[in-house]
Amino acid sequence: MNAFVLAFLGGILGAVLMDITETAMARVGIRNGVSVALVGRWFLGLTRGRLAHADIQVSPSLQREAGLGWAFHFLIGGGGVALIYPAVLLSLGLPAPNHPILGGLLFGLVTSLLPWFVLMPAFGWGWFGRRGPRSANALLASPLSHIPYGLGVGAVMALGTWFQ
Repeated sequence: MNAFVLAFLGGILGAVLMDITETAMARVGIRNGVSVALVGRWFLGLTRGRLAHADIQVSPSLQREAGLGWAFHFLIGGGGVALIYPAVLLSLGLPAPNHPILGGLLFGLVTSLLPWFVLMPAFGWGWFGRRGPRSANALLASPLSHIPYGLGVGAVMALGTWFQ
């Protein structure tokens, strides 16, 4: 199967694993402060030309923000971001890793940069979410939740190689 299709499907699985991990982490007090409704609010802002907020929590809530947040999370944040993995390999002329699960885990760890340097600053929380909600620990929560995301990407990529 095509590496891009596998990566996309793996990204969706990875987003599910990320959500499960974030739920477990929240039970022990590790949170990033990001909710799916805030992701939807940010996405709706993007569609209206607004990239960043002073503090997204005080921006007015919008109709259907939670539903759009879930769609964005799975389709763009999960599947869409995973397309970067095979695109980088292809553009650099590198073969698929011999150990796709390990490659996926490393990719997942690298994707921790996205919330730290894109999402949280756009929410108005600064780099690494340092001005985010008081109960949040984005510096720790991001890599802990993105490792399972990478596991999902790597596992589906591995399955694809077994069936070739």
